[in-house]
Amino acid sequence: MLEDLHDAIYKMNEIPKPFVAGVQGAAGGAGMSLVSAFDLVISGESAKFTMAYTKVGLTPDGTSSYFLARHVGLRRMLDLTLTNRVLSATEAETWGLVNRVVADEDIASAAASLAQNLASGAPNAAGIAKTVIYSGYESALEDAGDFEAQNIVQAAGTNDGQEGIAAFVERRDPKWTGT
Repeated sequence: MLEDLHDAIYKMNEIPKPFVAGVQGAAGGAGMSLVSAFDLVISGESAKFTMAYTKVGLTPDGTSSYFLARHVGLRRMLDLTLTNRVLSATEAETWGLVNRVVADEDIASAAASLAQNLASGAPNAAGIAKTVIYSGYESALEDAGDFEAQNIVQAAGTNDGQEGIAAFVERRDPKWTGT
């Protein structure tokens, strides 16, 4: 079971497309770990978040030591893990675990709207941006800058890159082709 969870998270991270999660209710243990692995997270206002592992004599899993620590910082990760503190949705947003908090009844529509917004953009740009951001977060400054430069030059040379620039200059909506 752990291998399956980890494999799914590894695949999500490797796929050059943003992944959106909607959280309703409680996200504890592996649920919180999974939430931290998504690129963008919409939470219902009544959602609760807790690591819960040490409360039952276990240690963090589900790649939380990788993703959650990056989202909330080392001290907050330690606090969440060692004390099993429960975060409200608002606290989770303030701490950087979730991107937006919406009314509970709006979770599905808000997540779908965000996903549609992402899907309506240049098909390849968001995925490449995701790759650049994750890579830059773990790289030396110069390596991150070089990787960014390489990717923006490549993106600018695509049909979508040219269309995006032209649409901006002409003050119109772009027509994406995925090429």
